[in-house]
Amino acid sequence: MARIFTSFAMEDKSLRDLLVGQRHNTRNAIEFTDYSVKVPWETKWKTNCRERIRLCSGVIGIITGSTSQAEGQLWELRCAIDEQKPVLLIHGYSNLLLRASAPPPFMRGHRIFDWTEANIVRFIDSL
Repeated sequence: MARIFTSFAMEDKSLRDLLVGQRHNTRNAIEFTDYSVKVPWETKWKTNCRERIRLCSGVIGIITGSTSQAEGQLWELRCAIDEQKPVLLIHGYSNLLLRASAPPPFMRGHRIFDWTEANIVRFIDSL
């Protein structure tokens, strides 16, 4: 089973919970071990976070309008790139008004995919 680090803005914690919850739905084929940071670390958070990312097969970034201001999430995504981890960016919302229009500038060339079972399973199977 793939180890996945889920990157999200703290304001979007409920979206991370939904993604992780999809693993428990027997009607779909999403299987992974969640290595995301559920609460911010007080000290050495970047060191601890980098270690978790290193242990993972890939990173799923939940992208919303909050992402551009989420310093922790932006650092996590940069770290994933630095560690040469495969990254899947997914829209946190299907509503076009709530979607981020583009990935963070340092992720140019990465597309934000719709949050679908097929997109997530394809990513996990590619790891």
